[in-house]
Order: sequence, then C-alpha cells, then structure tokens
Amino acid sequence: MKRVLEINIGLVYLFLYVPILAVVVFSFNSGEQISVWQGFTLGWYAKLFENAALWRAVRNSLIVAGVATCIATVIGTTAALAIERHRFRFRTALERCLYLPIIIPDIVLAIALLTFYVQVRIPLGLLTVIIAHGVFNIAYVTVVVRARLQGYDHTLEEAARDLGANEWQTFWRITLPLIAPGIIGGALLAFTLSIDDFVITFFTAGIGYTTLSVHIYSMLKFGITPEINAISTMLLANSIVFILLFLWFQGNTAAADRQNAR
Repeated sequence: MKRVLEINIGLVYLFLYVPILAVVVFSFNSGEQISVWQGFTLGWYAKLFENAALWRAVRNSLIVAGVATCIATVIGTTAALAIERHRFRFRTALERCLYLPIIIPDIVLAIALLTFYVQVRIPLGLLTVIIAHGVFNIAYVTVVVRARLQGYDHTLEEAARDLGANEWQTFWRITLPLIAPGIIGGALLAFTLSIDDFVITFFTAGIGYTTLSVHIYSMLKFGITPEINAISTMLLANSIVFILLFLWFQGNTAAADRQNAR
C-alpha cells in the first residue's frame, strides 16, 4: 500500500511539474518550434528587451502590484489588529466579509467589480485594476498578519506601558517590530498574487492599460512561441523568489516565537 501511495504521489508531481519544466527548457530553444529542440540560445530573452509593448505592460503590472500591495498591507494589518484585539459589534460579519475574496471564484469577483464600476461610472484603467487587486489582497494580508498575532506576547506591551510609554510609542517601538515579519510576508504574498493575476485584471483593465498577464494572453492568440515561454519563465522565477522570501520571513517568525517561548 505504501508503494502504491508513493507511485501515486510521484505521478501527481510529474503531471504538475513536467509541463512547467518543458516551458522553461524550450524558452532556451534556438528554433521557433516549441516541441522540437534545435539548440541552446538566449536570443528569445534578448528579444524581450526589444519589445516596447511588453515593457509598457511590465511597467503597468509593477505600478498596479506596488500600489495595491501598499493599500492591502495597511488595511489588512489594521483589520487584523482590530479583529484580534477588540470585541465590537459586527466583528464576526467583518471577519467573514474579509475572507470572501479568498473563497469566491475570481470570475465572480471580476464580474462583480466590473458591474460596480459600470454602475458608478468609473472609467476602466489602472485605478480600477489597483482597486480590484487591493480588494482581494486585503484578505490575504489579514490572514498572514492574524497568524502572527496569534503567537504574540502581550506582556511586552504591558511592560512598555508600565515604563511610561503611551499607546503610540508602544505600537511603534514594540508591536510593529514584533509583527513586522508577518506584515512583510503578507506584503510579499500580495505582490506575487497581484503580478500573476489575470482574470480580475482582464475584466477591470481599460483599453491601453494592459498588464503583463493580459499582454501574454494577447500574444497567445497568434500561437505559442519560445518568446512566450521566455516570459513565462521570468514570471515563474519572479514568483519563486517572492514565495521563498515569504517562507523565509515566516520561518524567521516561527524561530523568533520559539526563542521567546524559551
């Protein structure tokens, strides 16, 4: 039975990661075929740097991800602190509303946001994409920061207040540095999700405000080429870097918690 489970797990990993490996490998293919290896080259990556439309899309993606991450980090951290530390009316309802963007499908959220923009007559553009990304990223930041707060030692704040610090001094000098790994981890996760998002961006971006994911989709209409594989490889590398940074911050948080517990 154990061997059957091991084989099953191996097949699942092959099914998931072999196509990704194929994309990476054929991004270095010297030929235009994506299924026949004709030699190694970095030419497709060099070609990307000459694509002005691609770099405009990259710029738009970075603007959207950067601004949406800042908004989501501030609101998500504030919401996590409020939910974890205070008991107030409609607390449960607020908590459930915050988790809705994680639960509901992206297509439903995208249609809802597009309908809202049409109803209030907000023209589609980078602003609408930033708002949309901020909406679903707030939930992820809140989850990560709340996880950090659940292992938080409140006696440190009490000691600071006993020594004469007011609420703001206690927050800036004690609370914020201690929960900073959770905040940074949530921000990294939000940035990664924003860069990689397609469905919500496709519905809420206006003409002339194409992000990288939407630009790749438009390129696919003309067929899959090694250039698309190169873009996909760069996106994959970006996601891996940010996820590793997120895991690193989470690991540092867990190590600090264990050290404080001792």
